[in-house]
Amino acid sequence: MFLYGRVASEDGSPIPNDAMIERVCNGSVRQQVYTTSRGDFSMQLGSMADSFLDASGDPPSRDAPASSDSRTGIPRRKLANCELRASISGFQSRVISLMGLTEPGNESIDVGAIVVKRRTKNEGMTISAIPYKAPANARKAYEQGLGNERNGNLIKARKNYEKAVEIFPSYASAWFQLGTVLQKENQENAARAAFTQATTVDTKFLPPYLSLALMALEARNWKEVLTLTDHILDPDPFNHIAGYIVDLDPLDYTAAYFYNSVANYKLNNIEPAEKSARNAERLDLRTRFPQLHLLLAEIYARKNNYGSAISEIQTYLQLVPQSKDRDQVREWQAKLEKLNDPVPTSGKPDQN
Repeated sequence: MFLYGRVASEDGSPIPNDAMIERVCNGSVRQQVYTTSRGDFSMQLGSMADSFLDASGDPPSRDAPASSDSRTGIPRRKLANCELRASISGFQSRVISLMGLTEPGNESIDVGAIVVKRRTKNEGMTISAIPYKAPANARKAYEQGLGNERNGNLIKARKNYEKAVEIFPSYASAWFQLGTVLQKENQENAARAAFTQATTVDTKFLPPYLSLALMALEARNWKEVLTLTDHILDPDPFNHIAGYIVDLDPLDYTAAYFYNSVANYKLNNIEPAEKSARNAERLDLRTRFPQLHLLLAEIYARKNNYGSAISEIQTYLQLVPQSKDRDQVREWQAKLEKLNDPVPTSGKPDQN
């Protein structure tokens, strides 16, 4: 079955040429496709690998195997719990529910327009004007790269992006996409160099900072994680985006706060770690980061606030009851419960 539609801005302004459409089911991103340069899209359900965070507490793996959805398609009944949204830097997206749109017999469904609204308060931190200064042949190579990447042809996509940055070395979006492709090809050093170049040519274009932060997190380079996420979160965007549907922000401030909290905790900066973790928790409307609750539990335990730590552990176990570390987490919870209980008095109970 195919879904097709288009992206339209609320004020009629042009849509950036790297817009992505995401299918979200039960709070997890299950499929992603790019729009064409005209802003329209089509999605063959179950045709691409699922993408979701590992709930084990470790950083997400880019090499996780595809789920059964990507191999055999998804049953129609499960699509009732899915919705479509647009992911575009600098824009807030409305969502389209797939409930009632997937009746048997409909093999091609027009979902209409996904309307996006330009963010004004925080726009300078999430979108770059540099791509619009690129010459036509660089933009063409970039768009060809998006198409080839969308079709799974990484070799051609890489060559397209390399051509785009060769023509226009200040093309931050092309450097970022080149880094993404290089990561998929397991060329970590080259990917890091491409992301770093993107940050060099445009310090206001934040997605490569987040990619570098994740790489530093995986390498346990906590000081680098802190430097990169502080750049994203300075000035603190939480004050500006709290009124939006923040989980739809393509920059993923939730991840930035989460990584920042982990780094601060590892560097023994407990108060900043708690602040960032609580901000991440408030922004994580779809509970994509259950590990946040374990992190908060560790922070509260460090502060001898055992009751709050136990509550966070219980939340984590409710969110991911089949997690690989559930037995270890339950043992930790039991130890905290002993610490939280009042010490029993010795001798006979008071008879008065």
